[in-house]
Amino acid sequence: MRKTTKLALAFIALAGAVGGAAYAENVDSASMRERTMMRLDKAMKDNGGTITFDQFSNVMDARLKKLVADNGGKLTVAQLADALEKARFERMARRIIARYDSKGDGTLTSDDITGREKKLFAILDKNNDGKIENRELPKSGRFGRPRQGGDDENGMQ
Repeated sequence: MRKTTKLALAFIALAGAVGGAAYAENVDSASMRERTMMRLDKAMKDNGGTITFDQFSNVMDARLKKLVADNGGKLTVAQLADALEKARFERMARRIIARYDSKGDGTLTSDDITGREKKLFAILDKNNDGKIENRELPKSGRFGRPRQGGDDENGMQ
């Protein structure tokens, strides 16, 4: 086996191990493979249908390599964990803003929050009396967990 092929296989194994461990908690592996294939397809199209090892390497782990370079060529567990945590929270923040941002300007205001709360309240207030009663709430809570507390026959706790 040629040296470049061995290096490519070793790099793939390393990238898979690092990438898999880093994203296993938050990203479905099928969607991760799909995104990887999309990046590879784009790189292949941009380069006439073939890519070199260096191009492949850039596509696979450009962010990880940048993080290593930004930290003097070495990356500790703590530095990697901090970067992963920051990336996770940034994704969460983007989802929250996308969910609440009524103007589409990429910011979150008190009016955005109040507007979303009013919509949710209107959905839950099934009889439109301006109050949410226990019987109007869904039978199970978020993620299918039972709501805490019981209710009597009148829907009151």
